[in-house]
Amino acid sequence: MSTTPTLTEPASVELDGKDLPAFCPNPAMPLWNHHPKVFLDITKTGSARCPYCGTLYRLKPGAVVHAH
Repeated sequence: MSTTPTLTEPASVELDGKDLPAFCPNPAMPLWNHHPKVFLDITKTGSARCPYCGTLYRLKPGAVVHAH
């Protein structure tokens, strides 16, 4: 899992198939900045945005998604 925060846009997180299911807040986020945990379905479109903080979660190119 890698994050790329910027000053103008919310963070972006790339996930591999082994990192699924995707959820926010993720373990790399600071504890003081947590919001309620929400699971995000990125398997159909390849990406999803957190409704609370706007963090973009997307699958890495070539990621293999296994059935859960």
